[in-house]
Amino acid sequence: MEELSAESLLQELSAVDAERARRAADPDLQARVQALKAWQQRRFADTYADLLAHPRYAAATRFFLQELYGPDDYRQRDAQFARVIPTLTRLFPQEVVGTVARLARLHALSEQLDTRMAQQLPSTDITPAGYAAAWRACGDPAARQRQIDLTMAVGESLDHLTAKPLLRQTLRLMRGPAQLAGLGTLQAFLESGFDTFRAMRGADEFLATVRQREEALARALFDGG
Repeated sequence: MEELSAESLLQELSAVDAERARRAADPDLQARVQALKAWQQRRFADTYADLLAHPRYAAATRFFLQELYGPDDYRQRDAQFARVIPTLTRLFPQEVVGTVARLARLHALSEQLDTRMAQQLPSTDITPAGYAAAWRACGDPAARQRQIDLTMAVGESLDHLTAKPLLRQTLRLMRGPAQLAGLGTLQAFLESGFDTFRAMRGADEFLATVRQREEALARALFDGG
């Protein structure tokens, strides 16, 4: 991954705000984006049904499903990113900065790609064929690979954090100050991610499975669905 830059991250968060403004001005586009997000979340759940049923990997799969593939509005979390990144997280330990930054980058890229996809969809009634056609119309294999790489980087960062034995206690002690500073949503994400990946006891197999399936899906969609 390239060197982290607070300025570039803020630019990406501003780009997400611009995407939201475009959608707010076009209710039909907004509806198609939300339908697309919901469809993609269902697709992820189907693709990883075996991991969702696996005792070791179920929690991590649900975490990805909710935090990285969900249709939720992450406006509050984005605002907290914008506050925490430029100051290099005065409250959060330095080990956390890269995780926060990579999640912000992934979110910004995903929002931009979702808007482009939604513009190619004829309606909110999405079919596999219609999804594949919209994917090919958008093109940009490099951006799709970057999206997968960033997803993996978020998971790898969370996995690496679990190797820091004192970090969980530090996160717990930060709960009150984070709430007072208006960073409670970000704090909850970090605690949930840490606990989920620590309980998995090693994320290499899980992340390799997600990468392999997502890259295979992207190739199939570009090749014709």
